[in-house]
Amino acid sequence: MKKVYIFSIIFVSLFCLVSFASAQSIQPPPGVPDNFPDLLGKIATQVGFLIASLGVIMIIVAGIFYLTSGGSPERIGVAKKALIYAVVGIAIGIAAQAIVDIVLGIIGA
Repeated sequence: MKKVYIFSIIFVSLFCLVSFASAQSIQPPPGVPDNFPDLLGKIATQVGFLIASLGVIMIIVAGIFYLTSGGSPERIGVAKKALIYAVVGIAIGIAAQAIVDIVLGIIGA
């Protein structure tokens, strides 16, 4: 028998077993919201914090690029681009929760 047939049979049988397992109700762990909008808001808050933190680190890196440029216009350009992208990243990180709230308001969740 070819390997493709064997893998197909195993794949289909696993899906059959999932239907038996999903018949039971699974409770979320403590501290995890029960509904999707709250869960999405919590995820957006954490991801926004991560993005804003990385933005602050990138501002420091852009400053190091600028200090070590030695007057080279190309290196100064790289430092300015890094600074602009870092500031945009911080703005998106800070606004992450607001963006999720706007999207949830639009879809009516």
